[in-house]
Amino acid sequence: MPSLVVRNLDDSIINALKERAVKHHRSTEAEHRAILAEVLMKPQRKSFAEALANIPAVGTDTDFQRINDDTSESNVFD
Repeated sequence: MPSLVVRNLDDSIINALKERAVKHHRSTEAEHRAILAEVLMKPQRKSFAEALANIPAVGTDTDFQRINDDTSESNVFD
């Protein structure tokens, strides 16, 4: 299995990794592997544009046409 060496890490990062490993009852090396897998192997999030493109086309524009009335009760932002 390939190895990965990470050099020039700040001491605060090393300490945080060690603390996290203790919290999860793992070795520092196992915690490092778990963090990499968690971040790199999770499904990619869709962009806002992709999410909008996946909304099904239902109804017509007139189904969603705004009704404007001039009563003060209808304008909630005034």
